[in-house]
Amino acid sequence: MKLFLAPMDAITHQAFRNLVGRFGGCDEYFNEMINASSLLAGGAWEKFYLLDGPEPEKLVWQLTDKNGEKMAQAASFLAERGGIGIDLNMGCSAPQIAKTGAGIAWMLKPIEETQAMVRAVKSALENAAKDGRPAKRLSVKLRLGDEKYTEEKLHSFCAMLTEEGVQMITLHARTQKQKHSRHSDWQAVERLAVRFPQIPVILNGDVKDRDSYELAKKTAPHAQGIMIATAAAQKPWIFREIVGSSPTMTGGASPTMTDEADTNCTNSHELGNAGACPAEFISASQSQLSFDAQELALRFIDDVERFQPPEFWKTRLQRFFAFYCLNFSFGHYFQTSMINASDNEDARKRVLEYFEKCPNDRFRKF
Repeated sequence: MKLFLAPMDAITHQAFRNLVGRFGGCDEYFNEMINASSLLAGGAWEKFYLLDGPEPEKLVWQLTDKNGEKMAQAASFLAERGGIGIDLNMGCSAPQIAKTGAGIAWMLKPIEETQAMVRAVKSALENAAKDGRPAKRLSVKLRLGDEKYTEEKLHSFCAMLTEEGVQMITLHARTQKQKHSRHSDWQAVERLAVRFPQIPVILNGDVKDRDSYELAKKTAPHAQGIMIATAAAQKPWIFREIVGSSPTMTGGASPTMTDEADTNCTNSHELGNAGACPAEFISASQSQLSFDAQELALRFIDDVERFQPPEFWKTRLQRFFAFYCLNFSFGHYFQTSMINASDNEDARKRVLEYFEKCPNDRFRKF
């Protein structure tokens, strides 16, 4: 069963994907969603959304916008940049996204409008294919729907998607307003996968460790993959934790990265000679993986400086450490400390101070 890194705003940028890659990676990395209109306008920050490391051949570009024509134009642009394909965001229920007509709003608009958008994006991908190469894959990430959701409505909507050429569907099986306190409905994923055997249906929601992974597989055996979101933000090593240390593990980069893998952590066509990924902080034996949690935090700060604009540094650090700090004995204290860091140097100082006070938290094994 394939493993996917979910698209998460302000988290799944290249600095974070590098961390995941250092623990062995996953089958596919979804980048943080790209606003189609902003991309086409050529803003100063858009080049940072286009970084494709650490494994460009495993990257999926996720698009969001309220305008179907812009989505198609952006898909055409991104199709020229490699990667596996384009994912349409129809699942984000954040009010600031949905109220604009993007995200889950595409599930709630008149079906003809959404259908026209999907058709336009599919056509753009087919037109962008050159030299006999197949068009980039078109996928959709969605939720169950709004609070009036019925399975019949969901399946009818997905039937439209498949008829318009969507080749993979990821279902986060919660409604628009359901929060994470309510468990994702894995059985709904199973029923969707059975209803649409012609395409991969991917389960998203509440997989947080090896046990929940095994339970999700048992509950939705017809799903062809599992996408992990916030649990990966907390534990960038989760994919390695799930698949173990077998030589046939999912993912690309090995846990002790080679010089070649280090080179892949830069993006030469976007940022020039940005420098290779930082020194390794992971050690592996045949039966166990261990790492230095302090060094992981410090290397992440370094990579944020390499692969994000200064205007983004503070929010990117806050988003990551809000999850990462929860791994430790005094997690909420550590979390509050890092969120309140004034700048990157202050963040580094706070990391060192925490592990000086709590040395037993520093070296972790699984």
